[in-house]
Amino acid sequence: MILVPSRIAVVTGGNKGIGLEVCHQLAANGITVVLTARDEKRGSEAVEKLQKAGLSEIIFYQLDVTDAPNISRLADFMKARFGKLDILVNNAAVIGVEYIHDPVDVSVTSDKEHFSGMDASQRLEWMCKNSRETYNAAKEALQTNYYGTKNVIKTLLPLLQASPDGRIVNVSSMWGLLRLFNNEELKQELNDVENLTEERLDEVLAGFLKHFEVGAVESQGWPVAFSAYKVAMAAMNAYSRILARRHPELRVNCAHPGFVKTDITRNSGLLSPAEGAGYVTKVALLPAGGPTGVYFTLGAEATFL
Repeated sequence: MILVPSRIAVVTGGNKGIGLEVCHQLAANGITVVLTARDEKRGSEAVEKLQKAGLSEIIFYQLDVTDAPNISRLADFMKARFGKLDILVNNAAVIGVEYIHDPVDVSVTSDKEHFSGMDASQRLEWMCKNSRETYNAAKEALQTNYYGTKNVIKTLLPLLQASPDGRIVNVSSMWGLLRLFNNEELKQELNDVENLTEERLDEVLAGFLKHFEVGAVESQGWPVAFSAYKVAMAAMNAYSRILARRHPELRVNCAHPGFVKTDITRNSGLLSPAEGAGYVTKVALLPAGGPTGVYFTLGAEATFL
């Protein structure tokens, strides 16, 4: 007879940055963690690194959140191995832009002094100036950050429901807040979770892509600068609230980890991955019966607006 550990977690995008640190922190709290990543080599190396640090209850599973059959295979593995899932941390995401590599500029991935003296707004301005927003990158952001995450949730939902205390933490961002929308009607609609549907969210995202393609993002009131990332995160926040209402037996929350030094930010952030992950882990480990359908920023409850 196989003994099932008391608590099981799945973390997407777990091979580096915030995801890797979330895996570390959950495992340090006695939770068996399934670390997933697109790249099998990098994922296996990440697990080996954690195991060498004394965290033995870490398992690797290769997962591309945009690959539906791949997600189904993960669900089959989890069902056969554990029969349930207690914590799902959806961390896998892309930034939705193409970064410009300036050969004259220093390498921001290796030069820690590059952002010295810059405050958060200056660092964000640097990110904007050194990126370009393309249709393909925007489409990838929606497919990964919203649809990929949603498909992972839907496929693993029966396993979460098999847990006595199933919970979902969607790693979000202050860039997903509705205050960034200049279309008041759309802002109100995305905040009206009692009437908002998944089908309507699909229509909203399709409308965004059409406006993006014809260069009408700003004129139609969508968020500007990293617009696809912001729209995808706003949609994921809205879906999280829909899900929380639909499944009161689960805890479904969003967690903003802060402005973190990761590949997505080209290491321009102010917090370390461990610091950012701490805020995500705190939400994942909230006491039983805690809040659901809530947005947390830096570990504290906040507004989706």
